[in-house]
Amino acid sequence: MTEKKAISVKDIALIGMMIATIEIAKITMAALPNIELTSFLVIVYTLYFGKRILFVIPAFILLEGAMYGFGLWWIMYLYAWPLLALIVHIFRRQESVWFFCTISGLFGLSFGALCSIPYIFLAGPGGAFSWWVAGIPFDVIHCVSNFVLCLVLFVPVRTALNRISVLFHFS
Repeated sequence: MTEKKAISVKDIALIGMMIATIEIAKITMAALPNIELTSFLVIVYTLYFGKRILFVIPAFILLEGAMYGFGLWWIMYLYAWPLLALIVHIFRRQESVWFFCTISGLFGLSFGALCSIPYIFLAGPGGAFSWWVAGIPFDVIHCVSNFVLCLVLFVPVRTALNRISVLFHFS
């Protein structure tokens, strides 16, 4: 029989910091259309902190709903952000910065399509399709900004996390 590892105080503090960082980054960039750091942070945190992301994403989604209301957009978050973490987890052994920039960009490009899923049930396939098509210009912005932000920030953030890991014995 294997023994389950209890979550430590250090893990709780780290998870709280990850949630706060994602939320602060989201709030500070809210005025920019479809330019966000949430995708980048989910990617980096999934790669670096592994299964702890399973606590971060639900807490982030719940916090978003508590702050902005539990509307239709919130339902989209319930599957979109976990999907990104799952994709990154599957490819976690990849070393290429370009690979994760591409994942980030493709996630941004597909975000509108992912978010159109509830509209299938509300407005039918045609309504969902038209909702998605209307948002394609924003998806393109989302794609390009996700790619560029990941390209610019991935190496410095990974370096910082490696240094912090040595100091605080995370990972």
